[in-house]
Amino acid sequence: MFLGFVTAGGVVLLVLIFLILAVLIAQSEPAFRAFGLEFLVGTRWDVTRQVYGVIPFVAGTLITSGIALLLGLPLALGAAIFLTTQAPVAFRGPLGTVIDLLAAIPSVVYGFWGLLVLAPFMRTTADPALQRYLGWTGAFGGTATGTGVLTAGVVLAIMVIPTISAISRETLAAVPASQREAALSLGATSWETTRVASLPYARAGIFGATVLGLGRALGETMAVTMTIGNHDAVPTSLFSQGQSIASLIANELVNNTGPLQYSAIIEAGLILLMISLLVNVGARLLLWRVTGSVGSEAPR
Repeated sequence: MFLGFVTAGGVVLLVLIFLILAVLIAQSEPAFRAFGLEFLVGTRWDVTRQVYGVIPFVAGTLITSGIALLLGLPLALGAAIFLTTQAPVAFRGPLGTVIDLLAAIPSVVYGFWGLLVLAPFMRTTADPALQRYLGWTGAFGGTATGTGVLTAGVVLAIMVIPTISAISRETLAAVPASQREAALSLGATSWETTRVASLPYARAGIFGATVLGLGRALGETMAVTMTIGNHDAVPTSLFSQGQSIASLIANELVNNTGPLQYSAIIEAGLILLMISLLVNVGARLLLWRVTGSVGSEAPR
């Protein structure tokens, strides 16, 4: 009975995934027939002329998710290391709970905070400083409006911290005490013990946590919609306003002007699903490689 129950559960999940995929493919067929591969490489989204290209939204999705990982991963991993190796035992539970509670905040609340608090700070303080000292890189050009891909990426970074931190914390806590004790007995410092004993052992789990955080960033909707500026163009700098695929769907799906635009929006959602699938498949392949290399290392 148990075998039949868990098998049925697995089959139901697979069926649901294939049904979602089938619906997206069927409803995006008119757009695919109208634009073909041009939809995948087009940079214009013109509702008036019924010309649709998904590149601006793919770029917005990847840039904001990249910023989220670049900013959120060090903070999440640092918090996980602190809570498992440095924090007093009495404070580990409460502090971990506080970080985990960040995941319980609705995304619309993050977006509201980003729009009313973070965006003015970025416009008046952070963006001018970045433009002054790093403007020569070309990544911080243009007018700083406070809303744009950088602001959306910062909000996403805060949102992915609890996911990455929680899983990394559990992975680091599972490192055998003998690993750390062996390093300490050889004279390693606390940081050296973490670097040579704990992090290599927990590498696979941390990588998996990072991929889950990336998945959260790729699919986030409301917080990004409220802070990215919603401009249908490829971002030319981190101050540029843009859109992600998720924000495009949120903004235009209900108020579309006709069946062709509706189909184009659905095809954009299909592309987002494909991006998520490719990320997960690539992460699985890399995880197998990392796990194999870790398992084959000789003790040092």
